[in-house]
Amino acid sequence: MGGNGKHRWKISFYRSNSSSRLPPKELLCPISGSLMSDPVVVSSGQTFERLSAQVCRDFGFSPKLEDGSRPDFSTMISNLAIKSTIQNWCHHNNTEYPQAPDLFSVEKTVRTLIADDREDQGIRVFERELLNGVAERPPIMYTHAATELGRRVDHFYSSSSEDSVVIPSASPPTPLPFATRPSCYSSSSSSEVIAEDETPNSSSPGREEEEQLMMKLRSSEVIEQEEAVILLRKLTRTKEELRVSLCTPRLLSAVRSLIDSRYSTVQQNALASLVNLSLEKPNKVKIVRSGFVPHLVDVLKGGSSESQEHAAGALFSLALEEDNKMAIGVLGALPPLMHALVRAESVRTRHDSALALYHLTLVESNRVKLVKQPNAIATLLALAKSPASASRVLLILCNLASCNEGRSAMLDANAVECLVGMLRRSELESESIRENCVAALYALSHGSMRFRGLAREAKAVEVLGEIEKNGSERAREKAKRLLTEMRGREDEPNWDSLLESGAGVGLGPTRYRVGVGRNVHTANSTTF
Repeated sequence: MGGNGKHRWKISFYRSNSSSRLPPKELLCPISGSLMSDPVVVSSGQTFERLSAQVCRDFGFSPKLEDGSRPDFSTMISNLAIKSTIQNWCHHNNTEYPQAPDLFSVEKTVRTLIADDREDQGIRVFERELLNGVAERPPIMYTHAATELGRRVDHFYSSSSEDSVVIPSASPPTPLPFATRPSCYSSSSSSEVIAEDETPNSSSPGREEEEQLMMKLRSSEVIEQEEAVILLRKLTRTKEELRVSLCTPRLLSAVRSLIDSRYSTVQQNALASLVNLSLEKPNKVKIVRSGFVPHLVDVLKGGSSESQEHAAGALFSLALEEDNKMAIGVLGALPPLMHALVRAESVRTRHDSALALYHLTLVESNRVKLVKQPNAIATLLALAKSPASASRVLLILCNLASCNEGRSAMLDANAVECLVGMLRRSELESESIRENCVAALYALSHGSMRFRGLAREAKAVEVLGEIEKNGSERAREKAKRLLTEMRGREDEPNWDSLLESGAGVGLGPTRYRVGVGRNVHTANSTTF
């Protein structure tokens, strides 16, 4: 007994001293559990060791992950961000960079997973239904203006149909000029050279005609490629019923290769065709899983002005689908969208970039990623002061204020003073902007005694009091709730007076900011 106990004590001692050197979970391959040597992002957005993903694809097996999802290995793209993080972790921990795994050991691991998965399939039907029935889908309530895009009671569900842009009958303010279709879709462009009288006839193209289209898309002759993408753009623009039937893996593969074309007409029409295909809900996930996002990111970084319009429009359209949001963020779309929002020449590009960021930041992981971008919060606050971009940027800020990281960064960037200043400006005529300013302030106030001091310095009480008297119904309601939150409960001690008088033991500035004795809520728990 003594020997076994001693042995167990040694193992426990070793782990307790090495736990700080264990790599973060996101750097480990979900299949092998080891630090990744060549991390890749697969079509469904998860990151795996390349060899593990290849073996699973060769075996035709998709393992069940911890969150219950099953990855799609049809496309693999190197995840340079994770690879760089692994290199930094190894450097800081004096650890050698991991070697490529052995093929035999990976195959053995995958075969074990396949055997375990087959055993799990033996669960009886009624037991599986019970397990599915207890899946957690907590309702996330948002506090934005009623005039924003769409109605979101539960952010786990979203609709890309235009029917979702509905203003509740109880509050009929003027809607913001948002739509569920990219702005580039509604405009003709210089590269769309087919005249109106050349519109294809109303009959659906037969298989032979589709094969001819594919032959031209795959052709090495640039003229034939150009003819093919122009025709495809015309078909998918004028005949909505063809979008789903034409969105096949081989056609998507051909279009994806032409997005990288050095010929502007080919590239622009290929991108425009992709935007048209992405308008249909059944196509959205299929397009992301076909590996288009990295190509769209590259176009945003260095494409022509018109190509950037279509790339931003495609990302906005694809971001409407809930299952795409995390994958688009993982594949690196947030930084170029932020850059396009600020620097793009085209108004349409800036418009669709803002809406893409808005939909992407409905997901917690993307909110954190965007907040960590250098100067992202300061840039968004500056853009919020511009009448041309305020309506859309405020929606993004409302999303960011609903997470702890975003709330802290916004308070550090003097967001309270900025938002109160916007409310004080008499030229702010849009009621939706007022509503979203108040909503952002309310989100910033949650669980933060620090907010009260900043709001007092910005003289927010008098501004909110004016809105409570003369604002719209929803603005008045939000202002009233915010004023109540700022004043605190009647039975709450007056910490300001205690601090000024020096009364109380241990009531220093740090404790004042934390908010002693308050009932702290999260931003997403409040309904307006």
